[in-house]
Amino acid sequence: MQRHGFLGGSAVLRIRVTGGVLLLAHLAFVAWYTLRPLDVPWVLPPNVQPLAGIRADLALGRPQAVRTLGGALALLAPLGVLLPMAGGRPAVSPPASLLRTMAAGALLSLGIELLQTGVPGQVVDIDSVLLNTVGVALAHLAVVPAGRARLRRRFRREGREDTPREEPAQGRTPTIPRVGIAP
Repeated sequence: MQRHGFLGGSAVLRIRVTGGVLLLAHLAFVAWYTLRPLDVPWVLPPNVQPLAGIRADLALGRPQAVRTLGGALALLAPLGVLLPMAGGRPAVSPPASLLRTMAAGALLSLGIELLQTGVPGQVVDIDSVLLNTVGVALAHLAVVPAGRARLRRRFRREGREDTPREEPAQGRTPTIPRVGIAP
């Protein structure tokens, strides 16, 4: 089992709890916002062709495109920060953290799109999955590496260790001499 060396147990716990609470609050908002039935006079057909909806939004003009595409980018963007925060690991590979966070964002977005198939007024749009994932990645790149570096610098100044420690071994694994090895 690994301990969180330079952060100490209570700081890591505070970061994880705060991240977890904010993550749950954000996911509750996203569920309410994306899975509520809409009362609309007509429903557009589902968009399963990648980038077709983005092209259509861009054709409507800049203000409409910024509003529509920006909304899709921003919907799940907080996950780019909240998922690593809830994980509470400051000493992690940046590319691995980005890939894990993007994968979680893409899977969550895909799950939302699949759940929307049964909600009146909501339409499946593959471009939403793409834009949501890009939003998660942008938020992660903008905040997480700098935040982790700041935490590491802060705790170095306080004189705490910079490398995670492993728990000491508990001894040799016990064996039972009566049990033979299968032929």
